Amino acid sequence: MREHTKTRRRVLQGITAAGLSAGMIGSGSAGSTTTYVITGGSRGRLEDAGFAVTRELAGGSVSIVTGPADAEDDLEAIDEVDGVTENFEVDFADPVSSAEPQTTDDAEFTDLQWDKEITDTFEAHEHATGEGSRIVIADTGVDGTHPDLDENFNKELSVSVVDGGQIDEHIGDSGDHGTHVAGTAAASGAEGVTGTAPDAEIVSVRVLGPDSSSFADILVGAEYAAEIGADAANFSLGAGPYPPQANSDGLRVAVQTVMQDVARRGTVQTVSSGNAETDLQRGGTFYLPGTVQGVMTVSASGPNDELAFYSNYGTSEIEVGAPGGGRATEGETVTPDDLVFSTEPDGTYGWKAGTSMAAPQVAGLVGLVRELAPEMHVNQVENNIAHGAELVPGRSSPEFGAGRINALNTAQRI
Repeated sequence: MREHTKTRRRVLQGITAAGLSAGMIGSGSAGSTTTYVITGGSRGRLEDAGFAVTRELAGGSVSIVTGPADAEDDLEAIDEVDGVTENFEVDFADPVSSAEPQTTDDAEFTDLQWDKEITDTFEAHEHATGEGSRIVIADTGVDGTHPDLDENFNKELSVSVVDGGQIDEHIGDSGDHGTHVAGTAAASGAEGVTGTAPDAEIVSVRVLGPDSSSFADILVGAEYAAEIGADAANFSLGAGPYPPQANSDGLRVAVQTVMQDVARRGTVQTVSSGNAETDLQRGGTFYLPGTVQGVMTVSASGPNDELAFYSNYGTSEIEVGAPGGGRATEGETVTPDDLVFSTEPDGTYGWKAGTSMAAPQVAGLVGLVRELAPEMHVNQVENNIAHGAELVPGRSSPEFGAGRINALNTAQRI
């Protein structure tokens, strides 16, 4: 495993699951234990009220706690507590289309990577390949034994975040979503496909799967990415869209607090915009963990460079667009070649389409930028990617924000 560059990033120091207790998702029956996401309130006050603090995030501004079911009123009554959300399950942004996986014995699949061609990614590799950068894939896990991922995969740092924030050992991919996302971001090209940052280090943080998939797990996964000094953390997942009144419990504030703290510590967070065909700007609708300050929310384009029909959009809510596959109109004839082709478990490859496939294109691009400028802070990285984007003037397109990414333009700016 290549030694990771340490010029900007902190080295992992003794991060373990010690002291973390597991919580259960859902209300349950009387006497059962439930996990809550809390904004505000001190650890001492929460514990004095009979709740167990399993994890403190963003310097203690947000806490993951366990306690009796239906205890929201008791928590809200604690001095300085600003928001209480019972932990709930989320899911990845389920691909809107996919095709059967296949295998290969050589690197003949480059011609299927229209997403890399349209963003001038292969040309950008003449300037940077992501060497020395670290990309976290917060997803269903990653099959790090895949021949196009094993050279880049850091098994030692890879973890599972389960049961309301407990950090456990890496156990691979619970499906195939995370492996596909990882390949889009950073496949090495050793056999079948080449990612946006083929020399970047991949760390799997499994936050989705049979024993995880809660918002507390996602927030703890984001914090973990900052703790290990990740240059990028990709979240091809989310919940919503929600109407504005759904924010009354403060969940959006809790998410924003954690994500902004992670960004402050140097990790660029790329998030899929979701596949609900929804205008996220209209009427205060929001989608989490996208549409908060501190993250790059990414919409999906197709091979025709138009917004994919399924992609959420919205003025001031989308930072950039990136290839996610599919077509602009629902029902329009789609072939596998219209989808994003990437790695899947057990050495296979497959096609998928969705905003899940768009976000890791940007995460990989962060890796290229950080190779060229390791000390560049998050806002500078995001601005360079935005200024390198194309297709739209300015930065306020409801479909693509600053535009659809172009890796070559971005690399040449630095």
